[in-house]
Amino acid sequence: MNKKYNLLSGDLVLWGILALLAIFSFFPVFSASSNLAYVVGKGTPWEYLFKHMLILIFGFGFMIGVHKIPYQYFKGISILLLPVAILLLIYTATQGTVIDGANASRWIRIPFVGLSFQTSTLASVVLMIYVAYYLSKNNETPQTFKSSIVPLWLPVSFVVLLILPSNLSTALLIFLMVMMLVFLGGYPMQHLLIVLVGALFVLTLFVLTAKAYPDAIPNRVDTWISRIENYKQPTAAGSDNYQVERAKIAIATGGVTGLGVGKSVMKNFLPQSSSDFIYAIIVEEFGLVGGIGLILSYLIILFRIIVIAHRTPTIFGKLVVIGVGVPIIFQALINMGVAVQILPVTGQTLPMVSSGGTAAWMTCIAFGVILSVSAAHYKNEEESETRVSSEDNPLAILSETL
Repeated sequence: MNKKYNLLSGDLVLWGILALLAIFSFFPVFSASSNLAYVVGKGTPWEYLFKHMLILIFGFGFMIGVHKIPYQYFKGISILLLPVAILLLIYTATQGTVIDGANASRWIRIPFVGLSFQTSTLASVVLMIYVAYYLSKNNETPQTFKSSIVPLWLPVSFVVLLILPSNLSTALLIFLMVMMLVFLGGYPMQHLLIVLVGALFVLTLFVLTAKAYPDAIPNRVDTWISRIENYKQPTAAGSDNYQVERAKIAIATGGVTGLGVGKSVMKNFLPQSSSDFIYAIIVEEFGLVGGIGLILSYLIILFRIIVIAHRTPTIFGKLVVIGVGVPIIFQALINMGVAVQILPVTGQTLPMVSSGGTAAWMTCIAFGVILSVSAAHYKNEEESETRVSSEDNPLAILSETL
């Protein structure tokens, strides 16, 4: 069978791990959603499971479609989509929700569909592809800080600053991943230090301004401060400590092998048990074995990302794989770190496992980009093998001549 007609191409190990994660996610999502169904009184667990399955089915459809696109095309796509993503972030900031004076504008409603779209997820993927393109284009020429301000740091600043007031953790994650990518792309270290000092200055100025004039810009600065204080003082009263304490009880209850699928008790007392704190429910039901197995799954994905980046001959291919892949792993580690109180509460979901909206689609699209790079590598290998075998086989030469 000719491989060019195969539905799936690229790294089959990565395909398999992603499929297993998606299938596995059905169990904790169905179990944890009973909190919303019976405690909060919204829908039924079967409705949440069906919605989660539908989102993942469409997500894998996007993944298959994107990985069929030659990855070099993503250079132009990122240039076209970056202004669109920035405009969507501006629209989200102006049309979002303000709760108790705090900026909670992270989503926009998709008309006629009934789904919400978190624009920061689109902006982060597009921005990382654009940064990879910029670094690959200027890889052979010495870069000055002045020449990179407009084409590189201006788009990064727009995206990060538009996300910052409503979602500090996502803004910091995007900024740190950009810094990692430009470092790997050979950007001068002294210029990176300038950017880092400037970013710290802007963040400090924003926090001081928000505290001095709380009504001027809707923000979540007080929420950030309270989460850090709750993290430093675990015994203090607070909603975040309530969540973390319940999560730790769920993890401790799970033991080595867990209580069994669907037998979680803390899902009825733990807010966001199907999204932000789903890892605690997984450990409670599947035990230490399930928790470590999930960690190993993400580490295998990270290993395959590194392998694909290493095998790719082009600078853009290497950088784009690292740029869109590593943030997903960091997000997973942050989610699990919050559940065990290694990190303060951030609101980051567990990729490919947590229930959610269209943010899962962007994760699937990011993996589609990675698989597109991997597919190109395997295609080049197959063409090289065919060319070598044709050169060594007189019958193949005669066949091609005829």
